[in-house]
Amino acid sequence: MAETGRLQTGTAMPTLARPRSKLRTFGRTVRAKPIGAIAGLVCILLVAVAVFAEFLATHGPADVGTERLTSPSRDYFLGTDNLFRDMYSRIVYGSRITIGIGFASVAIGTIAGTVLGLISGYFSGWVDMVVARFMDVILGIPPLVLAIFVLTIWEPSVVSVSVAIGLIITPTPARVVRSAVFSIRTLQYIEAAQAVGNGSIRIIVRHVLPNVVAPIIVIASIQIGNAILAEAALSFLALGVGSDEQPSWGRMLQDTRQFWHSHWWTAVMPGAAISLAVLSFNIFGDALRDILDPRLRGTG
Repeated sequence: MAETGRLQTGTAMPTLARPRSKLRTFGRTVRAKPIGAIAGLVCILLVAVAVFAEFLATHGPADVGTERLTSPSRDYFLGTDNLFRDMYSRIVYGSRITIGIGFASVAIGTIAGTVLGLISGYFSGWVDMVVARFMDVILGIPPLVLAIFVLTIWEPSVVSVSVAIGLIITPTPARVVRSAVFSIRTLQYIEAAQAVGNGSIRIIVRHVLPNVVAPIIVIASIQIGNAILAEAALSFLALGVGSDEQPSWGRMLQDTRQFWHSHWWTAVMPGAAISLAVLSFNIFGDALRDILDPRLRGTG
């Protein structure tokens, strides 16, 4: 009985140690990257604001009040715009389009870039040359000009804007994944998989892709801030999908640009929201890069 008790105690110890070790690892990570941890918390809060906008806003995004261009006050936390609308509520609702398109475009660009990078790095040869030249063409066009070109072909919508920004993002994950695949494809377990008759697609999906997940996550987290900034720029140029009922932060700046010199909050409040989102996602992405894959430092 005593031996059984000792065995039970011994087998219970690792189960109790696992959550503690994870907590210690998390604590060490937060202490090592405190600014990155704060930025990650801000990113979570921004996503929460977008999800729960209806509960956090004090007015509807298109509701017309009684005061025009009033400065921040108790009734209007961030002031009102030239059409008597509460800017705080419009910024809260605007996070849905700005952050939503940011995530959607990064998903599109990351998936496309990952597929191209996997194909280019694994097959090399003429396939690699074709993919590399295609990426060079995209990189040779100024990003904003490329997005405007795409949106002149397709009418601006959530899908077309996400695709346009995703196209701009595609070369970065493609080049990072391609470089990682070059260092993986010559390893022994890849040669063993080829020797037993596994096809190329099976090897890429089951053996190559899992080993490049970390850089993919890192690149995606870094690109979210750039995508948010791109969406705001397109909306400011009236090429976004923002409207009175569904505002976006860039559209808010475009609507009030003639009042910036006399009513500072019309520029500062939407601009601060854009800056906070971009800065938070960039800092969090940099911290995540250092934690998950230090080899990627300086490649973004």
